[in-house]
Amino acid sequence: MKEKNKKILFITLFITVAALMRLIPHPPNFVPITAIAIFAGVKLNNIKIAYAIPISIMLISDLFIGFYSISLFVYLAFILIITYSSFIKKYSIKNIILSSVIFFIITNFGVWLMGGYPKSIEGLVLCYTMAIPFFTNSIIADLFFSAILYYGFEQIEKRYLILKS
Repeated sequence: MKEKNKKILFITLFITVAALMRLIPHPPNFVPITAIAIFAGVKLNNIKIAYAIPISIMLISDLFIGFYSISLFVYLAFILIITYSSFIKKYSIKNIILSSVIFFIITNFGVWLMGGYPKSIEGLVLCYTMAIPFFTNSIIADLFFSAILYYGFEQIEKRYLILKS
């Protein structure tokens, strides 16, 4: 198998294992999907594959978990995170937190728009305020899973692929 194909296979397997964590019980918003979107954007040079892997993982897991009224906003947030990550091609705490913020802003705007909050500035502020505990979990999960994906794959790359991106 060519080194490039091995790399794509390892990345796909690594991301898939991380995505399975979405299906097991976990604290609210403590999931690896944002980290997977960042990882795909940074590590995959083929932009179509970079979008396809995280979005496919979301679609497949949503078939089991269920789709929600804000699913469109969730997918949009991940598309923007993949786009941003594929543009910067760099892991940093700043970029991971910025991705968390992108997810928070877009998805909670969707909650406000589609949910039971008043359609006013006060309702929007209330929606974002009520989401802060979930945002804390998101940031911690994004940092944790990004570190695992990045450093774990770096070790696989060094030991088995001998191919740097």
